[in-house]
Amino acid sequence: MGASENKALVRRLFEQGMNERKAEVFNESVAPDFVNHDLPGPTPGPEGFRQSFAMFEAAFPDLQVHLGEVMAAEDDKVITRSHWTGTHKGEFMGVPASGASVDVNFIDIWRVENGLLAESWVRMDFLGLMQQVGAVPS
Repeated sequence: MGASENKALVRRLFEQGMNERKAEVFNESVAPDFVNHDLPGPTPGPEGFRQSFAMFEAAFPDLQVHLGEVMAAEDDKVITRSHWTGTHKGEFMGVPASGASVDVNFIDIWRVENGLLAESWVRMDFLGLMQQVGAVPS
């Protein structure tokens, strides 16, 4: 796959898989041995990806991912700068629901293999998230 196909794969995961909650997109986009190097998810593959996303979705049921910019796409890598929004309505990492609206920046690096997402590295503003839900002072 080329850079444009790899970008489209990531965009589809964000827009259809996460935002539209189309579960089949995870199976169609994520490799069976997918590894997320940064977010919790003990299980590899599409199921592990779903588990990680479900943790966020349970705490922020209206979560929406906003793909801001594809910063680079070449060879087997796609790098995105994005943010997600949601309302803190459930427990998250031990923090009870606060009702706060959040807006969280993140950068993803994706590795694509054989037309599927094989690995990801996420740099998310967890400090900003914890400040927004009132878990730590601003």
